[in-house]
This record gives sequence, structure tokens and C-alpha cells, in this order.
Amino acid sequence: MRKLIITITFLTSIQLFSQDCDCLKNLKWLTETFEKNDAGFQYILDKKGENRYLMHNEFYTKKASQISDLNECHKLLNDWTEFFRKDHLQVQIVRNEQTNLSDKEIIEKYGNSERYEITPKAFKSYIDKLGLNTGYEGLWNSRAYTIGVVKDETNPNREYVGFIVESKHPYWQKNQVKFEIFKTEKAKYNMKYYMGDHSVRQFENIDLLGNNYLSIGSGFINLKRVLPKIETEKNVEDYFRRKSSPKPILESISKNTLLLRIPSFERANKDLIDSLLDSNDKLIKNTQNLIIDLRGNGGGSDISYEKIKPYIYTNPIRKVGVEYLSTELNNSRMIKFMNDPILSKDEKKRAKEGLEKLNKHLGEYISLNENVVDIETHENIYPNPVNVAVLINGSCGSTTEQFLLEAKQSKKVKLFGTTTLGSLDISNMHTVISPSKQFRLWYGLTKSYRIPGMAIDGKGIQPDYYFDRTIKPYEWVDKTVEILNNK
Repeated sequence: MRKLIITITFLTSIQLFSQDCDCLKNLKWLTETFEKNDAGFQYILDKKGENRYLMHNEFYTKKASQISDLNECHKLLNDWTEFFRKDHLQVQIVRNEQTNLSDKEIIEKYGNSERYEITPKAFKSYIDKLGLNTGYEGLWNSRAYTIGVVKDETNPNREYVGFIVESKHPYWQKNQVKFEIFKTEKAKYNMKYYMGDHSVRQFENIDLLGNNYLSIGSGFINLKRVLPKIETEKNVEDYFRRKSSPKPILESISKNTLLLRIPSFERANKDLIDSLLDSNDKLIKNTQNLIIDLRGNGGGSDISYEKIKPYIYTNPIRKVGVEYLSTELNNSRMIKFMNDPILSKDEKKRAKEGLEKLNKHLGEYISLNENVVDIETHENIYPNPVNVAVLINGSCGSTTEQFLLEAKQSKKVKLFGTTTLGSLDISNMHTVISPSKQFRLWYGLTKSYRIPGMAIDGKGIQPDYYFDRTIKPYEWVDKTVEILNNK
């Protein structure tokens, strides 16, 4: 297999200041590790050309030589990876130093953050005077924080300010500013949100859903209003109840329609999904419509959705395989599988057989399957459900997209919502920590045989029924029921 190895050299002409992060050395590690081990490297290199990659590396080498701050270097490393793809590829900061800090040291480290000075008594009085048309103002809850939001009369540059009322973590103290809301030229709002480690994220999508829910970044962060007390619409309450459940849910939403909500296909959820389907087997087989809500499901393990397929099956399912890039680092993932207590004996056996095969072909792409395409058939085609609607959005990726590719081959199945994330072609993620112990790289081990003929990365899977922004997320289920009943 042809490989281009670009060596990032140190620029000796530039004096590096004393630093807590040698960004140039970390970039060199990232580049060499990625080139050697990522299954999608050569594919993109062939697609974009070596000259563009050389120029890309030259640009980031110069930038890295001027950076000594850990957070700035973190941003640079992730920016570098976007030459290849935006998902199934990430650099994270390894924050081991925080786990060794006492609560007092943490408070001192983050104690200088901006504070919005208002006493509890004054804030309560402020809330008591709010009417029903409160906009963003009030007292809001998330899992980790209670946040007060008021119109900011002290700072003309922002419209609203959100400040900590209570925090479950020592990283955030009372009255520290958690987010700022700004009005844009188009009379819309955007937000500057400070994450758990006080790093900043910008969000353009801030949606007040119903009276009491605030969705930030298309659901990346969700807050529920506690005060003032305003009645919540039932469809909004149902939407967030289902959305916030970490476990799969099956419930009847009309006399002929069931809703199956699956928040994740993580391997740990397989037993929960299987148990839920087994206990409701007769109900599913006697109900005309099934809605499968996969919104926000970022993937997991293919095995987690196996028990869903018999209910929706009509045609033989064609499954295009993947090829693994065999390297010593990549193959170590199989060793982890062999020692994973959650995996079955058969799964561990397959991992051992896969490792032996991969080790015989170091430096090559190799399939662990005999066939490029597998054809899956089932003995039964169940009369019910007649119609299967799968709800999807831009947060559906990886294994979830693989499920969609298989599910949409059924005559029963239609997709409802918005285009998915597009992170499937280069998959089966693996991780490695940098020699500096400051960064963790996540990258892909496999490349799909679908590409380039049916690439998903960067494109996603489109719905059969598109729900535009005028259809609010809490209205999707009702809209889907309406469409199914009119078929």
C-alpha cells in the first residue's frame, strides 16, 4: 500500500517561549500517527492531492511553532484534522491534572471568571415580578447546574446573562457567568456558553420550545425552566421526557401507533433494547404503525439493533462490508476486545481470529469477512407493523447510519426528519494518547467498500419526508402520525 509520510520539522529560526505545551512536537506526533494508522488517510490524500496536503502541513507547522498554550494547541490540532473529515476523528485534551486538584485548588484555578452580582433575595424578587411573557428570563435547571437568567442592564453589549445559582461541581461557583445571549442584526439570538472547564462555545441556534424548555445548539444543551411557574404543553413535555431518558422507551401514542425511542446503540444498551422488544413482542406484532425515534443517537455497536430488524423486514438486506488497515497500534484494539468482560465468548473468539489474520498482513487493508457484501434474509415477514417511520436528525451518525442503510431496504420503512450527520465511511474508532500525555487522538480503523460509489461521510442520509424548521422538534411525532394515517 502506498503511503506518503510528511515529516514536520522543527523551525529553529523561531524562538519558542517557555511553555506548558510543545505544540509543534504534538503536531508532529499527530501527523505521523494519523498517516500511519488512519484507514481514511490515503483515500483523502488521493482525492485531494499531495501538494494540497504539503501546503496544509506547512501552514499548520508555522502556526504550531508560535503556540505554547494547551487550549490553543488543542484547537490547532483539531483544525488540522478537518482536512480529512469532521467526524470519526477528534483530538481531546487529557485533563489528568484536574483529577489531582482539591476542591479548594479548583476554586482558585477558576475563581477569576466573570460574576454577575445579584443577591438571592434580589433575584427572587426579580422573578416574582416576571409575567407569563418571560422570554429567556427565569430560573433554569440542567443536570449539573441551576442557572438564573436576566436581561442584562449592566452590559450594553449583551441582551441576557445566565449566571450560576447552584452547581454540583466545584468548577463553577455562585454568580459566575455561565452564558451570554446576544441579539444579532436579523433580530435573532446567539449564545456564548462556557463549558464545564470554562472553555467557550458559540451557538447560533437558541430555541425556546414551548414555555419552559430552552434548546441550545440544536439540543446539544437543554435547560428546563423552574421559575416562574408556567404551564408546559403536553407534546413539549413528552418530547423532553423521551429525549432525556438514557434508556430505550416503548409506548403507545394512539390506538394504532407505537413509539420506540432509542437514545443510543451503545453496546451496553443492547440488553435493554432486547428486553424491551421481547416483553412487547405481541404488542408490536399487533400494531399497525411503529415510529422509531433515533434523534440524537450518535451510534454505538451494530449488534444493538439486531432484534429490531425482524419487525421491519420485507426484502433481503444487502450489507456492504469494510476493510481494516492493519498496523500494530490498530490491531491492539482486538486485544482489548479479547479482554473485555462485557463481550461474549463468541465475540472474544472472533476478535482473536481477527487479530491473527490482521497480524499476517501488517501495512495492508484486509477484510475480516469472506464476502465484500453479505445478504441477510429472514424467514418471516410480519403483517404488522405495516408502516415503520424512523425519525432522524443531524446528530444521527455512525452505527445509527448503518442501521438506516439496512432499514430503508424494507418496503415498510420511511425516514422522517432532517439529513443525518454523515460519519460512517471511515469507522470503528480507536484511540491513542500522545507521548506528552496531553492529548488523545480518536481515529478510524476501517474503510467501507461503499466508497466512492455511495459515500456517506460529509453528506449524510436524507429523509424521505423532510421536516423544515417551521416544524418544531416536539411536533415531529404528531406530524409523523398524521402522515402515516393519511397513507
